[in-house]
Amino acid sequence: MPPRRSYDQYCSAARALDAVGDRWTLLIVRELLAGPRRYTDLHADLPGVSTDVLASRLKDMERDGLATRRRLPPPGAAYVYELTPRGRALLPVLQALGAWGQDELGERRPTDAVRAHWFALPLLRALDGEGLVEVRLEEGHFHLHVGAGEGPVYGDGPAPGEPDARLTLDTGTCTAISRGELTLADAVRTGRVEVSGDGTLAKALREA
Repeated sequence: MPPRRSYDQYCSAARALDAVGDRWTLLIVRELLAGPRRYTDLHADLPGVSTDVLASRLKDMERDGLATRRRLPPPGAAYVYELTPRGRALLPVLQALGAWGQDELGERRPTDAVRAHWFALPLLRALDGEGLVEVRLEEGHFHLHVGAGEGPVYGDGPAPGEPDARLTLDTGTCTAISRGELTLADAVRTGRVEVSGDGTLAKALREA
């Protein structure tokens, strides 16, 4: 494997960018925050990335201690990639970037791809506390592990167990929250987000 490129600057920001500054790397981290993913799944949820670039970035992430590759036991027997603790520690970095970039969203362009779970991190920023939240959008369902320590931050599909709260909303409302134009509390108050469930998170949202 070729040596890692470096800015050769004795600065922590430069060192961080040596590891995650290449195109696609942080978006791969975004996808792996959902837990172990197969290469084919990563490629499907990163429209625009070439197979060569994706393979190269994953190798770089393994080398830099951000991700590991392992084989699932039978009957799966497929290889998956997952974040190391060092890779998971990039969550607040992605959250800060998302908050900084929310003003750049603007209107969705005809060429813009979208996946339901790309709204996971903005909604996670809007939720306080701990628990499992199921989110239902027209594009699909996903779930959030609010206040999660180790392990997945979100996942595709319905919640794996009884959620502490279910949120049903349209994509326009979710986009407005992602842009910072609407708070989740205001969206609940005005009926743009339907909250169901008896958990602490559901009660807190209804009372906000």
